[in-house]
Amino acid sequence: MALAKIGARLAAGVGVAWGAATLTFLAVQITPGDPAYAIVGGPEANPSPEVIAQVRAEYGFDQPLLVQYVRYLGRLAVGDLGTSYRLQTPVTQVLGEQIGGTVQLAGVAALVAVVLAVVVAVFTAKRGAVVRGGATSIELFLASSPSFWLGILLLSVFSYSLHWLPSVGNADGRALVLPALTLALPIAAVLSQVLRSSLEEVLEQPFITTARARGLSDAAVRVRHGLRHSLIPLATMTGFVVGGLLGGTVIVESLFTRQGLGRTLLAAVNAKDMPVVLGVVLLSAVVYVVVNLVVDLLYPVLDPRLKTARTASTTETKEVAA
Repeated sequence: MALAKIGARLAAGVGVAWGAATLTFLAVQITPGDPAYAIVGGPEANPSPEVIAQVRAEYGFDQPLLVQYVRYLGRLAVGDLGTSYRLQTPVTQVLGEQIGGTVQLAGVAALVAVVLAVVVAVFTAKRGAVVRGGATSIELFLASSPSFWLGILLLSVFSYSLHWLPSVGNADGRALVLPALTLALPIAAVLSQVLRSSLEEVLEQPFITTARARGLSDAAVRVRHGLRHSLIPLATMTGFVVGGLLGGTVIVESLFTRQGLGRTLLAAVNAKDMPVVLGVVLLSAVVYVVVNLVVDLLYPVLDPRLKTARTASTTETKEVAA
């Protein structure tokens, strides 16, 4: 059963990757500009019409759109992401050189977001109106704040005014703090709301009353019993937001002048470097699928009742069939 589920998820993942590649291919095609100019060094290189015509013929830009699309899918099928028009480097090499900084930023941001969400939700669930209302207001503010605005605010306070943290670069761990917080705070706000709602439902269950009757402290009840039974919604939302973190890194890496896939994607879009754009989008789609597949497989580990219910359902189905 597990293998069938994994197979179905992988098939759905292939569909997601195909859809992402197709939509990005079309989006790049309809944007203004000619990729032939990106290959020869841009319009400032002042290439002759003959050179542009030669480049278009060599790369197939003079072919119908459908032909270009089919050829692109054919290369993808054999794992060929192509060569960057702008850098004249294989796309796999470009991604390999830039992925480290983005993984570091996204990983730290995801960890900070989850930890903040758990701490805030556990502390504020089923509390008084002042505590809960204050937490909800802050969460709504953070969740609705644009990343670039939040990043500029953090820069203004902690870098330009207090001079506690550097404003740009990838030099050391201190340079990672503000970019990670810029990504993490809106995500933590959303996760905290989801987790608190689930935790408050769990804290009303009879087994919580029993745990309190055994003399457990409020903190122990919340962490050992309440939190453990509230992790499924948190895991689901974490899978969604972690899988989509790459979109946030485009703004954050540009704002904080960090090397990574986000800045690479932005530069590729501006230069109409289609192989790099499609490569980054495909990588993002694959990460999204893998993260959500892992989260789905972790459900029975987080809540063993799901595994028991699934086994009982399978047994019942076999008995009915017999």
